[in-house]
Amino acid sequence: MRVLGTVDHGPEEGRGGPRLGLRSSLAARAVVAANRVVRSARFGQGTVVGGRVGLAIAPDLLRTLSMDRSVALVSGTNGKTTTTRLLAAALGTPGAPGLSSIPPASNVTGANMPEGHVAALCERWSPTAVLEVDESYLGQLVVATDPAVVVLLNLSRDQLDRIAEVRLVAERWRTALDRRNAGGGGGGGVTVVVANADDPLVVWAAEVAPAVVWVGVGQVWDEDSVGCPRCGASLLRAAGKGWRCARCSFARPTPSVWTDGRVLVQEGGVRTAIDLALPGGFNVANAAMAAVGAAVLCEPGAATDRADMTVGCRTALAAMREVGEVGGRFDTLDWRGVAVRRLLAKNPAGWVAMFDLLDEAEERAGSVVLAINARMADGLDTSWLWDVPFERLQDRRVVVATGERARDLAVRLHYAGVDHVTAPDVRAALDYAVGRTRGSGAPHVDFVGNYTAFARFPAAP
Repeated sequence: MRVLGTVDHGPEEGRGGPRLGLRSSLAARAVVAANRVVRSARFGQGTVVGGRVGLAIAPDLLRTLSMDRSVALVSGTNGKTTTTRLLAAALGTPGAPGLSSIPPASNVTGANMPEGHVAALCERWSPTAVLEVDESYLGQLVVATDPAVVVLLNLSRDQLDRIAEVRLVAERWRTALDRRNAGGGGGGGVTVVVANADDPLVVWAAEVAPAVVWVGVGQVWDEDSVGCPRCGASLLRAAGKGWRCARCSFARPTPSVWTDGRVLVQEGGVRTAIDLALPGGFNVANAAMAAVGAAVLCEPGAATDRADMTVGCRTALAAMREVGEVGGRFDTLDWRGVAVRRLLAKNPAGWVAMFDLLDEAEERAGSVVLAINARMADGLDTSWLWDVPFERLQDRRVVVATGERARDLAVRLHYAGVDHVTAPDVRAALDYAVGRTRGSGAPHVDFVGNYTAFARFPAAP
């Protein structure tokens, strides 16, 4: 009898999938059915409603569905959707060492709270699962899924009205990753943490884990980690030398894997090219974190054995080459004969990363459309706009401000000294930018929006 699954690899009781009790089986069926209704009625992507229904029927459904799976969790303020996609691509490669040929279950739509995790695990059976996790829910997921690997990218301010002060989030991560706290939680604790050695808050959270692989991938935004989380003193940074506390012993750990431009380097000097279809230095960092996570999950000795790490990373990076967009991010659409590239930025760190990407292209004459909304998914507080260095757009040929909070954005651009125009909606903004770009020699228009502005990008001119 088919218990979960709707597509190619749905599990059957006693044949790969978990043997579910009556309540859990009913809940799993309800998840799939409810999400099918949502998708068929075009009310949404069908990744949350079903999960809510399933958890209402069986509150421990997430733990039940995670049994007998190798689970990888990915969390961080920025880059977790892309890193999850890259990690899932690596683990879904036929013939990858230590893996089944069945692609991993994954919340590829970015529904990164428990409802979305339940929906992803109900869609099909796979012995592996790669789950993107909202920063605030990491502890809950660690307890529920007993993950083999947790990949930690970065921590910075995001959605100021919803997310607690960033150091409190780091403290919750630290509590969740400390094996000593696992005894009464129902989970066995994390096996290996793959952590960004260049983010002090990530290091503080991860240092208590039983096994950590430190990866040096840089830090785009350091304004939220100026003080030592251990003693409160200032953190000192020096180019090429990492960071350290001015008072105590807290300092950047020596990574065993790091990036050097677009090359992944291991202890001992082993170098592997990071060849991606995705643009931007930040995606090189995401790929490096995903590659190490895949290696640890696939190669039993990768956390301590250089040879296993080399094999795992090379296999993973090869599988990532074909990923050209992630949920519409980085893809290019035709708008009245001009290519428009879609980019997502949701907080100061994300905007800095996008500006770095624009600078990499060396197309200073290009047109840029900036779209800001302030709905629940974006965060209602837009004061973060004043932390974004919009001054970097001063020499752009065309800058258009749009979105529901276009006036707030326009005020910020005015004080940044950026010559710009405002448009009443995204469609009008694109029409204006495309009109100014056509015939100018610039190859495309860049559209940069936060969550709901990006999600509501018009389907056609």
